Amino acid sequence: MRRFFNLGLLAVTALGCVNFLSAQDLSPRAYIITPNHSNAITLTYSFYDGGLNFNGTIPVTGATGTYSVPVFTYYHAFNFFGRSANVNASLPYAVGNFSGKLLGENKSIYRSGLLDFSARLSVNLKGGPAMGAKEFTKWKQKMLLGASLKIIAPTGQYDPAKLINWGINRWAFKPELGYSQRFGNWVVDGYGGVWFYTTNSAYYSIPVPKPQTEEPIGSFEGHLSYDLGRVARKKTLYPWVSLDGNFWFGGVTSLNGIRNLATKQTGSRIGGTFSMPITRHQSLKCSYSDGTYIRFGGNYQSVSVAWQYSWLGKP
Repeated sequence: MRRFFNLGLLAVTALGCVNFLSAQDLSPRAYIITPNHSNAITLTYSFYDGGLNFNGTIPVTGATGTYSVPVFTYYHAFNFFGRSANVNASLPYAVGNFSGKLLGENKSIYRSGLLDFSARLSVNLKGGPAMGAKEFTKWKQKMLLGASLKIIAPTGQYDPAKLINWGINRWAFKPELGYSQRFGNWVVDGYGGVWFYTTNSAYYSIPVPKPQTEEPIGSFEGHLSYDLGRVARKKTLYPWVSLDGNFWFGGVTSLNGIRNLATKQTGSRIGGTFSMPITRHQSLKCSYSDGTYIRFGGNYQSVSVAWQYSWLGKP
């Protein structure tokens, strides 16, 4: 029975964190371009609180989790064969408490450690040529089409002898196409991508770890945002708000070659974002999201606050 409970807590941790890094992302204006040699450092603090739907895979009820994820991110824009392009890299850390009930007995566990490192390369395909700062101030966005590749490297905390780990012990890759269109003060964004996973060669199993695979996860994301107006005497600084939503499906897992159809994920989230410049180089962004439908996996409310410092020139 204890093993079943531990498996449940594993799902709370692993699914919650994997979804944080992948399918559950909500990122408005991800394909809007910036001038060549733009740089930004972002410090983000996110708080998650909620539960988990096991879909009958294990006999655990009332599973909940509360965890915090501070993230350090670096962004750089450059010229890629005449097109605007950028790369960003993120390193998250997590601290959390998880609990659940097995046959009326309450159990809990605490974990802290590094999550997996992630990096994303984005290239504009239409509507956004590479530009210097002077050209960029005269440019007006219309329609943008872009493509990106996000990679998650297995650098997070992972021990096959332990059930609760922040890392997923596998590589993950997400190719994606993005669309962004401006209509006056309104911006409409839409993205579609697929997550692909390599094999976790050492997934916890008694008496010895076994290989686990996960099928691809398709994801769609949409945003409707609005510029609130120019900040006084700062013509290039605009606060904005957005309505955010997504949908994802797939991800059936197999342990030692045996598929478990009950682990298929189907879910969506909805939320909102507010971004406010505070100086020429600094801005703040706040966001909130919640699960609207979760068939299997973590169903968390999330609140995040991010501070960003940006500049032009060398990194």
